Parts: sequence; C-alpha cells; structure tokens
Amino acid sequence: MALSKIDGTNLIAPTIPVSAGGTGTTSYTAGITVADQFRLSANVSFSSTTDFTSNLERIDTSGQGGLTDNQMSESSGIFTFPLTGIYYVQANLISSISTAARYINAHILVTTNNSSYSIISEGRAAGFIAESAASNNQAFTDSLIDVTDTSNVKVKFQAIASQTSSNSFQGSTSENKSTFLFIRLGDT
Repeated sequence: MALSKIDGTNLIAPTIPVSAGGTGTTSYTAGITVADQFRLSANVSFSSTTDFTSNLERIDTSGQGGLTDNQMSESSGIFTFPLTGIYYVQANLISSISTAARYINAHILVTTNNSSYSIISEGRAAGFIAESAASNNQAFTDSLIDVTDTSNVKVKFQAIASQTSSNSFQGSTSENKSTFLFIRLGDT
C-alpha cells in the first residue's frame, strides 16, 4: 500500500473505508515513535568509576518535551526500552574539575540478557588541569542500539576519571547539563 500523506515525522497510509473492503482505520504508521531525554537533576561527585544510578529525571522545563505515548523507563540507572527497534542513544556529560585530571571517559553499556553489561561506546575528554579555579569539560558518546527484546536489552551509563577529588558531573532541575537521549529510528 502506498503512503499518501505526511503527518509531522510519521508517514501515514490512507484510510480505506469498510465499504471498499478496508477496516475504516489507518492501517500503517511509521516514523519516530520514541523520543525521550533524561538529565542529571543535581551535581554528582565522581569516583574513579561512576555509574549513574540516582539524580536522574526526565526533562520537564517549560519549552522542552518528548513523545509521551512510549517513554523510557528508568530504575536505579537502568533504562528499559518501551518498544523493540533500532534506537539512537547518546550520553553528554559536563564536568566541573577543581583538581588536576588527565581524562574523563563517558560510557554507554548494554545488556542483551538483562544481566551482564558491556561497554559499547566511549567518549573522552582529556588534557585539562585546574590551577587556581575550576575548569569545565565535556565527554560525549553515542551509539545505535538494536532492541530485539525489551525485557532483555537495556542500557546504563558510566564514567571513568583519572582524578576524583572535588570533581563532579553537572546537573540541574531547570536546564540540561549532563543528559541522556533516546530516539527510536525504526524497526529492528
């Protein structure tokens, strides 16, 4: 069946009336069905390895939004996908460094068995040394995730740093600083 009109980001098939042998309803919808973003709601001090398990909130500042029909679920830093499909997943970490640090690595970890996680993507920020004042840096990473089973394929986020004293990842309840993005691109 040919797609006949565009409705935002969705391509919609025409409605075929019952009198013509159809169901009387739209029979096909494709396009982005999940668009969701979380952020750190407060600063998170980091140790050499930091899993983001708390201070996570869905964006909710006036002017921000996502699709509300199918949203990600989060529990103790584990993100569960609402639908199978291919997802674009992104982590963007803003850090405040007040002591010398050689690097910060941002990681996306995935499980396909709801148990063991592996790093599948890494972004790095390097080469900053605080002298008399705090410095800021950004580590970014992204990946496409093939969600074949919503009960078993999940993601979480982690950071590794070379120096941990008096350093933190930045968070806020009113603006995006450190964020985690999820967009379903299509079927698996």
